[in-house]
Amino acid sequence: MSRTVAQVRADVEEAARWLTGRVVRTPVLRSPVIDGLAGARVLFKAENLQDGGSYKMRGALRAVGRLAAAGHTGVIAQSTGNHAVAVALAARQHGIAATVVLPVDAAPTKVDRARAAGARVVFAGTDVEERVAVANGLHDESGHPVVDAYDHPDVIAGQGTASLELIEEAERAGTPLDTLVVPVGGGGGVAGACLAAAGRGIEVYGVEPVGCDSLARSLATGTRVPVTPVPTIADGLRPSCVGELPFAIVRNALRGVVRVDDDEIGAAFRLILTELRVLAEPSGAAGLAGALRLGPGAGRLRTVGVVLTGGNVEPALVARLLAPPPAELPTAEAVAA
Repeated sequence: MSRTVAQVRADVEEAARWLTGRVVRTPVLRSPVIDGLAGARVLFKAENLQDGGSYKMRGALRAVGRLAAAGHTGVIAQSTGNHAVAVALAARQHGIAATVVLPVDAAPTKVDRARAAGARVVFAGTDVEERVAVANGLHDESGHPVVDAYDHPDVIAGQGTASLELIEEAERAGTPLDTLVVPVGGGGGVAGACLAAAGRGIEVYGVEPVGCDSLARSLATGTRVPVTPVPTIADGLRPSCVGELPFAIVRNALRGVVRVDDDEIGAAFRLILTELRVLAEPSGAAGLAGALRLGPGAGRLRTVGVVLTGGNVEPALVARLLAPPPAELPTAEAVAA
């Protein structure tokens, strides 16, 4: 393990101690039906039940807490939604200001949550480069630090505590993880997972939507590869490029990346709702879609950990994903018959 990775691994363990009592210790869930479909014992870390509706609260609270302690009176963040909500909530807890930069097509639920937490919301384009440029401009104007959604060591450390808790709870239950599966946007969560799992013999996989696979392409070439994200129901998994620090951490630690399409994500969403009886957003459900793609282990029952990263989903999207397929219209020949 390189010095950089070792240093950040220590940050994960330190962040876990600091976050104790400050974030929800979310439950670990399991379904016999899902186990049967996966051919494995699948343990879900229900971070959709976290404060703010996602595991982003962990990294945001750790980063904002340290900045507030250092005397900063405000913070800036850009994201597609969940990180912005988490930074807004963390800033409110610490009594400092928050400005969040969101895409113009951000989910209204996430926009409303950020505003309800007291953040000033600024809209900027549809891609990450536009949001980053606006966030950096706001930093130049105000002097407030930018809390990056994934390319920030405190954010990675905080996100990694969700995986660390899952690993530790599985060990206590006598079912230690063989595999850990985490959805990938900018890579902060999967980088934290690699650090939490280091030295434990756990294979870590990332999951990306088809066409939003910067990490998979970057691993194949050995250098970061930007993509033009295609539309996907997993709105939290569409940054155009994996972060520099996450890529440095995962490039030699990740077992692989599983690509899943919207049909697979939608099916996983329905399974989580009907079998676990909790609501996960499609970005969170992508982890189960990836675990189902991996399939059963050879010769023995594997234990697979899946981080349900968030639960902030639009009601209209829930209705669409749960609606039965439209009945096929009868043909003229069928009517004549």
